[in-house]
Amino acid sequence: MTNHILIDGKINNFDKKINVTSDKSISIRSILLASQAVGVSKISNLLESEDVLNTLKALKKLGINYKKKKDSYYIEGFGINNFNIKRNITINAGNSGTLARLILGLLVKSKFKVKLIGDKSLSKRDFSRVIKPLRLFGVNIKSKKNTLPIEIIGTDFLRPIFYHEDIGSAQVKSCIIFCALNTPGVTQIKAKRSRNHTELILKSLNYPIHVKSKNNIDKISINGLGQFKSFEHLIPGDISSAAFFIVLTLLSRDSKLLIKNVNINQSRIGIIKILNRMGAEIKLKNKKVYKGENIADIFIRSSKVLKGVNCPSSLNSSAIDEFLIIFLVAAKAKGISTFKDLGELNKKESPRLNIGLKILKTMGIKVKRKKNDIQIYGNPKLEILKKIKVEKYLKDHRVFMMSCIAALSFGGHWKINDKDSINTSFPSFLKILKLLGAKIR
Repeated sequence: MTNHILIDGKINNFDKKINVTSDKSISIRSILLASQAVGVSKISNLLESEDVLNTLKALKKLGINYKKKKDSYYIEGFGINNFNIKRNITINAGNSGTLARLILGLLVKSKFKVKLIGDKSLSKRDFSRVIKPLRLFGVNIKSKKNTLPIEIIGTDFLRPIFYHEDIGSAQVKSCIIFCALNTPGVTQIKAKRSRNHTELILKSLNYPIHVKSKNNIDKISINGLGQFKSFEHLIPGDISSAAFFIVLTLLSRDSKLLIKNVNINQSRIGIIKILNRMGAEIKLKNKKVYKGENIADIFIRSSKVLKGVNCPSSLNSSAIDEFLIIFLVAAKAKGISTFKDLGELNKKESPRLNIGLKILKTMGIKVKRKKNDIQIYGNPKLEILKKIKVEKYLKDHRVFMMSCIAALSFGGHWKINDKDSINTSFPSFLKILKLLGAKIR
């Protein structure tokens, strides 16, 4: 069976309403926290992607039972420190860095060794960023090269820590928070601002976690060993998934799109702030707050004139998963777009900064790079007529989806590999594209 698609030519104009898949970050966090609650939690509209299903499989191995009824998952938790961990357990995180890093924070009391593995792509990613703080807590954790596989044995002598998280990684921050739940005393984190879904869920559960924010820094304190009751959570749409259709609409002619019920958490909407600076017409409608999360419908209209942007690096963290498609808007914009300090992109499922710039150059876009700073020279009149082949890039779903949006926005004859990569985060991506009128073979 082939694992590639063919796209010949741009998409026609459209005027549609769509729903995108549920938020992956919140899906994974909600079921991990449900495993620590006392009682049966109900999680509705859970994203059924490979990353989330691997999280459920991992919890099953740790003695947590769950069942699905209609559109909801029911997860039975027994409280903090109550996994039923048996000897010689191996957890396969697949492609999910979120699952791999966060679950380590919940294994810190394990009486037996647990081995954590992942796929080829995940096994190349840096885990020193969570290994270091976990060792400070007193956890026995082993890795030959600070990558997967990792072996972890818990301890009954965890100690609270103060940790300065200066990367802006929500995965690192959440791993530390999860470990702090299992630790007596008060753990403190000084963290560069990043997505805060873990903190918001815990606050909605009245857990003793306190956050003070100032100048792009969060100071977080967590009182450990507090139990919390089971809960209900309805997962909203994922802004990272919506982003692809936002950009497709902006770059298409005479098109309008309404994306329903999307999470617009301030730590996630860097893409909207950046695109509006570039002259996009993006509006948030029907705003509401659900358990601390801001949710809205997103309205987008095609932009006739887009301009280059000097993107402040303070927006990097809130747009880190969307830069590949922001680059496509820069390619169409009038003038030069400048982006700085994007090294974190190369530490994702694939070296995304390298790959994204390679695709832009293949499209005929001039790019200048100095280390992790780049300039993209936009060409509003760009029309691609040639054949373009996008190779296999460690099964990176965002590279695949970026390539699809590029083909439908700029034209040309594209062969795009790794179709199955979208199963990790957005299984219905191609289906929604076809609903908008995309012709994909």
